[in-house]
Amino acid sequence: MARPMKWRKVCSLPERNRFGPLNFKGNYENCIRMTVDEYETIRLIDLEGFTQEECAQQMNVARTTVQGIYARARKKIAHMLVNGSPLLIEGGEYKLCDGLGNGCGRGCGRHHRGRRFGNNNWDNW
Repeated sequence: MARPMKWRKVCSLPERNRFGPLNFKGNYENCIRMTVDEYETIRLIDLEGFTQEECAQQMNVARTTVQGIYARARKKIAHMLVNGSPLLIEGGEYKLCDGLGNGCGRGCGRHHRGRRFGNNNWDNW
């Protein structure tokens, strides 16, 4: 029997969830999709300077899980940059932290960022 999915703890949703070239004229249904937990690993490791072990503790998962999530996220960012594809951050297996300090460490962005996901109208970039 398969092990049940463990929810990844995320401190906050990104302020913006769409990125890409300004002159993109392609099909937005085929954009690169990054999950919120992939975004969180990029934020914690690359922006906040966490080790993978610290990131795993912050997100309440195993280090090997963080390693896989991080590798997928970096590959998506590289594909976006090299191929000029738009990126959409949404979905994934995550739960937002409560913001009360229960398990929140130095990487908690809850007090830095709001939950602003705007509408999904690509014409309003």
